[in-house]
Amino acid sequence: MRVLHGELVALQEWVKVSGAKICIVFEGRDTAGKGGTIRRITERVSPRVFRVIALPAPTEREKSQMYVQRYLSHFPAAGEVVIFDRSWYNRAGVERVMGFCRPEETDRFLELVPAWEKAMTDSGILLLKYWLEVSPDEQTRRLESRINDPRKIWKLSDLDLKSYSRWYDYSRAKDAMFAASDTAWAPWYIAHTDDKKRGRLNIISHLLGQVPYKPLA
Repeated sequence: MRVLHGELVALQEWVKVSGAKICIVFEGRDTAGKGGTIRRITERVSPRVFRVIALPAPTEREKSQMYVQRYLSHFPAAGEVVIFDRSWYNRAGVERVMGFCRPEETDRFLELVPAWEKAMTDSGILLLKYWLEVSPDEQTRRLESRINDPRKIWKLSDLDLKSYSRWYDYSRAKDAMFAASDTAWAPWYIAHTDDKKRGRLNIISHLLGQVPYKPLA
């Protein structure tokens, strides 16, 4: 990890000099390790270059807007790396499974999202999308750990517990999302994270390999 952190700093300096625009999306099942992976990516770099976006539930005003509108203002400008801890894909995942949107709204999202992302990449944004996958047994172990450890209880929400019973609904939603949005210009990358440390190393190594930065000498 020490070596990878050095390379992330090199990537940061290249982004600043080159004016690159990088957008990284992290999606996945609850407890799959999105937050821990993002912390590992950002702990040695500047928050002025690497921005983490974790939006709360939409307000009533935001619900009345075009769906993607609340995300647009967070897209990267030149010299920025923006990391979404969950993203516009909420519509194809939790909102679909938990009934927070109508089926036709999800269908419309899946129809439109390839064009949105094509517009992003055509504007010069490098878009990287990661799905973190965890097994049912490991998810159970991690949820139980959150319940039993007072240091982790803050990570547990009522929604996590409701989602836990809908494993196969989430699997079907993920399959539909991949079928619609795994494109040549914005493919999905799957990381298996039952082993959190190995998963983080693999993700960061892969991320570095997708960006044409110049490593530190």
